[in-house]
Amino acid sequence: MAGTRLIAALFGAFLTCFALSVSAAEVRVFAAASLTNALNDIGKLYTERTGNTMVGTYAASSALARQVEQGAPADIFASADLKWMDYMTEHKLVDPQSRFNLLGNTLVLIAPVNSKLGAVDLTDKTDFAALAGDGHIATGNPDSVPVGLYFKQAMERSGQWGKVAPKVAGTDSVRAALVLVERDEAPIGVVYATDAAVSPKVKVIGVFPATLHDPIVYPFAALTSAKPDISQPFLDFLRTPEAKGVFARYGFKIN
Repeated sequence: MAGTRLIAALFGAFLTCFALSVSAAEVRVFAAASLTNALNDIGKLYTERTGNTMVGTYAASSALARQVEQGAPADIFASADLKWMDYMTEHKLVDPQSRFNLLGNTLVLIAPVNSKLGAVDLTDKTDFAALAGDGHIATGNPDSVPVGLYFKQAMERSGQWGKVAPKVAGTDSVRAALVLVERDEAPIGVVYATDAAVSPKVKVIGVFPATLHDPIVYPFAALTSAKPDISQPFLDFLRTPEAKGVFARYGFKIN
């Protein structure tokens, strides 16, 4: 009798494990580089709560949009600006019904942590070219990468772009710009507050007035090629208090 119960128990455990393995799903998320740390943490929570997994691919929103356009497999797209999500929507690469704006951020000026530069009260009169001295201003490519686009817009609104443009070291993502400042290869850089917060090698020396650029918005959406039973549960999870708490801990604004 005892042997029968043991066999039944083992068989039941096998069926449970088999059911979990069959039902477990993997959601592939293409997300802006600035979301790396927060989404990785949320992915772990998602696995703990559902048994499903998240695989994140992080880069500039522009690069990810182009990859999806060329056929890269993904389920969800998360952009650091509205421009590239609009692009994806116009090209019918994302499902507009699934789209929503979730987060906001702040544009900041950073310097290496040991820099002699002190706090700067940034205004439309701040001479950014002079702050860079003989060096460059590290930020995203101002023609495509969202953080660079926001910075370029700020400089255009303050009438400084012509003078600042030659000093810009445009990188392929905000995290690449962060690395240049971390290594002291650029005396200053323009990144998001959330990126500066995860690096002990840089310090924030100024915060851009919100009036100098469009609001920094992070829209999320499922790709039109994604299976709703794979993409929608993760999109729903992103809007839970638990996931929003993770974003808030990393310094994102919750819309």
